[in-house]
Amino acid sequence: MAGNKLTFREYMELAVEVMKESVHESREDKTSPMVGAVLVRPDGSFETGYRGEMREGDHAEYTLIDRKNRAEKLDGSLLFVTLEPCAPGARNFPKLSCSERIANTRIQKVWVGIEDPDPTVDRKGIKYLEKHGVEVEMFDADLQKQIRKVNEQFIIEAKKRAKQAIEEKEDTVLSIKEKIETKANIADFSEQAIEDFLKLSELKITLGSIEFQQVFFQLGLLAKAENEYQPTGIGHLLFGKKPQLIFPQALIRATYKSKGRHEDIETIEGPLTEQADKIQNWYKQRIGKHIDRSDVHRKNIYNYPLEVFREAIINAIVHRDYDIEGAPIYFEINEDAIVIKSPGSPVEPLKLEQIQKFSAPSLSRNPKIMYIFDQLGLVEQRGLGFDTIKELPDKYGLPLPIVTFEAPYLVITFPRSIEAMRLISNQEGIKSLTNVELRGYEWIRTQEEVSTSEYSEYFNYSQRTASRHLSKMLNSGLLATNDEKPKSSQLRYHAIS
Repeated sequence: MAGNKLTFREYMELAVEVMKESVHESREDKTSPMVGAVLVRPDGSFETGYRGEMREGDHAEYTLIDRKNRAEKLDGSLLFVTLEPCAPGARNFPKLSCSERIANTRIQKVWVGIEDPDPTVDRKGIKYLEKHGVEVEMFDADLQKQIRKVNEQFIIEAKKRAKQAIEEKEDTVLSIKEKIETKANIADFSEQAIEDFLKLSELKITLGSIEFQQVFFQLGLLAKAENEYQPTGIGHLLFGKKPQLIFPQALIRATYKSKGRHEDIETIEGPLTEQADKIQNWYKQRIGKHIDRSDVHRKNIYNYPLEVFREAIINAIVHRDYDIEGAPIYFEINEDAIVIKSPGSPVEPLKLEQIQKFSAPSLSRNPKIMYIFDQLGLVEQRGLGFDTIKELPDKYGLPLPIVTFEAPYLVITFPRSIEAMRLISNQEGIKSLTNVELRGYEWIRTQEEVSTSEYSEYFNYSQRTASRHLSKMLNSGLLATNDEKPKSSQLRYHAIS
């Protein structure tokens, strides 16, 4: 199909629309995913494809590459596909996986909607593409939600299959912790941690049974060593009584600094599945609270929202890089801010700028850890989950956090007040903004770019007031433009990280 070039966002939207045309396979044992794809050639022409379009069961990528463009050279083309391309070993020989097929055609870049929802294969198609020179980027977060909604039943079944999965045939690994941990054995597992998991995940098996060994093997938490099972690194991190004996970095160093410069220091250890509750209890004892008597039922209100902290610290536990030795999670409460330092740069293909705007698409560094936390009810959805954090300005009247990368740590600093934001921000222009202007700047930080009209409409300001605010932020070095002329209707502003 030829025509005017679309924006990357429009190609993503087109792939989502095409996805809805997918043809379900005539089988009753499982639901097939709905997948749409758009292939954009270097000359700007493009073509669409969807699962089952030309033959039942054909993947969308196969339909586009092999059935519609078998004789075409696709070097330098772009591909937008709503589901992560399957990884090597996912299809029976001699069929190539979609990720292999894409790499072989020398497609330059792939935009992926959502990662594979099965944690036993999750993100390995993406890793294969990157390893073979294909650049990868994720769809925007709002489009990911649409894809998941359409594929809700497929995702539910994929998670169930993870409990009954057969051993993977391909050797792509996301972390060395997926391999067997020779220094650990099943006796090192915490019975309480495992019983809690089995109960909440509704797995009707008992610790130590043959069924238990098989299921934990299938989940990648146990591996076969000669004639017995031993924990993998991930299994030991999640359920070991004290995994820190082998992985000393798998802990949280918590510090509370009071007004008198007294420091209260705590080390949070034990299995990862228990660390979230331990650090939350520590936080609740130190953050301070008051009693809300506005309702019949009195309730404790913490001096910084508990749900925001909980989301941030669980993200750190789940998504940190456990392969970085000697790097624990650092957590600090002081008079002005709450600071979380999580080891590891943003997981590819996510970018720091996306996290700074709290619009990062959903993608987990540690899919197996994410799956276990999901089963325990500690996370509500896959990925980074910034929805609660983005509510800080409107719901709580608090500034958004400041996100930086200070190797090897992703640092998230939560100012505890508007005034604290002015004190701790490294952007001098912040200090010149009024509270009203700062609220406007906080909103712009969550957007890709905004126009004067959009700013005016969101806050119900006049065009003149909106222009004045934006000009001040621009002159203070907080915003940049898309280089359009000042009076152009195409002029857009975006926050400078």
